[in-house]
Amino acid sequence: MTLKKRILMIFTASTLIPFISTAFVSYNAITSIQNTKLQSSIESNLRQVQLSLETTISNLNHVSQQLAYQGSIGKQLEQFLLEREPYGRIWRTEDIKTQLNLITFTNPNIGLTTYYFSQSGATLFENSDVKDTFNLESLPLLARYYTISYYGPHISQDVLSNQYVLSALRKVELPEYDDIYVYVESGFKLTQNILETDRIGKHMGHLILDNDGRISFSEVQDVFPENMRLPEMITDSSGVYNGYYWNKSTSNQGWSIVSLIPAADYNAERNLWLLQMGGLSALFGAVSLGLAWLLWAMVYHPLRKFQAEIKHMTDNSYRPADEKAAARIPEFEHVLRQFRRMKAQIAELFADVERKEKRRADLEIEKLLYQINPHFLMNTLDTAHWLAVMNGQEEIDRLVTSLNKLLYYNLGKLGKISTIGEEIESLRAYLTLQQIRYDFRFDVHIHADEALLDTPVPRFILQPLVENALYHGLKDDGRIEVEVRPDGEMAEIAIRDNGMGIPEAALRRLLEQEEADHEKVGMGIGLNYVKRMLAAHYEGQAVLNLDSMSGQGTTVVLRLPMTGGDRDDESIDCG
Repeated sequence: MTLKKRILMIFTASTLIPFISTAFVSYNAITSIQNTKLQSSIESNLRQVQLSLETTISNLNHVSQQLAYQGSIGKQLEQFLLEREPYGRIWRTEDIKTQLNLITFTNPNIGLTTYYFSQSGATLFENSDVKDTFNLESLPLLARYYTISYYGPHISQDVLSNQYVLSALRKVELPEYDDIYVYVESGFKLTQNILETDRIGKHMGHLILDNDGRISFSEVQDVFPENMRLPEMITDSSGVYNGYYWNKSTSNQGWSIVSLIPAADYNAERNLWLLQMGGLSALFGAVSLGLAWLLWAMVYHPLRKFQAEIKHMTDNSYRPADEKAAARIPEFEHVLRQFRRMKAQIAELFADVERKEKRRADLEIEKLLYQINPHFLMNTLDTAHWLAVMNGQEEIDRLVTSLNKLLYYNLGKLGKISTIGEEIESLRAYLTLQQIRYDFRFDVHIHADEALLDTPVPRFILQPLVENALYHGLKDDGRIEVEVRPDGEMAEIAIRDNGMGIPEAALRRLLEQEEADHEKVGMGIGLNYVKRMLAAHYEGQAVLNLDSMSGQGTTVVLRLPMTGGDRDDESIDCG
């Protein structure tokens, strides 16, 4: 893995792992707290609702007992029904109504109260007007016992009320009458208020089940309609059904109260927490990645500086890539300064080695020069020249004169810069010696642009190139052409011959040899000398190309930096 990937991975892990661990623990904690809080609140509320309903039902039972035969009003009802005298019935009627008003006054939650005759459907002694639609069969039965039935929440049968009430129907049990019942309603408002306080979510609802598990009252009619039976809720106290969390509390009388909470409302707080944790996780992740990227940038900037310095070094440049470049971090600054100091030391070592090598080469040449005493040699050749002239030996005179000129030029002052013109004059003397020395004739044509004759060049670079033409396949009727011409900002020197050509292996050996004794020709300096001299003098700006084909001759091209001028060719025949 790259350093960048490792930094990103480490920062992300170090940031997210503690956060995820904390989130996991807090999630379990909030889930436990939420479930405990909700469960405790729901169970408490259900107990309050159950207690309220039980109190209401107990009150209905108590009031209905007073109106039954065993109660005080029940006996007066029997006397009223047995009374035949109109006056007596009026007096009994007033007495019963007085008793009923007293009971309803002392029980403010009691609403409509009346005696009901099941066979005729008539009512008697009602404390308020009864609706014409009064029908006990349509009321939701909550619980039924031997002599009494309780009805779940329903709209009051009182003409003047549209409130939900609980009601009870008790048989009066008069000896002579079997179809008389007392019907009593009790207000449901207190229970409704308790149900309203149980609203954990805005879509929460409640069910009231009878002792057979059938819904007698429902606040969620679309999902749990009345008269629907829920057998799975009969024995369980809580669970999940049809997208609702439910809890049930069962009274001693067998009926049950059930709370319904939609799953979305039940998990609202936990979902909100998850949303917040998701946002925090994204924030922490972004911060982690940002910090990792910042750290990477802090490290990458110095690394890029080091890379630039190393690349600069591989390009054989030992100066700093950018003197003003800074890593901006003290530790990296120190390493970068040390690296640049190392580069400077390496550059000094290379320069020192180059100076020593150059000095060694110069010393070798000086040694060669001093082995041959130029003044003694020149004076001796000059003496031979005059002897040849005095004795009429023109050929010897020509030979000695050319040799004298050639030695004078080649054994000149060490390191002295020559010109193209001087190189051409030295080349003519060399060619004259070669023509006298060998028993075959060859033509040499020199074409030189006069504007280039004063162009400075290293000493002794043309003779080795012409030597190659003479010693590699040139025969009778051979031809050598030397052309000097400008080419843009370069001086181009081309030496062409029509000899046998040079094989590829020999051509490569000529360019790469290191002055082996058996390869030396002429003055003993090979073609490799020319190549090395150009590299040392022009620092890579000069070009030496050799092109040879078997049977078609060889072409050597030198391209040297120069200053431009007018062209004017000179043609010299040395053959």
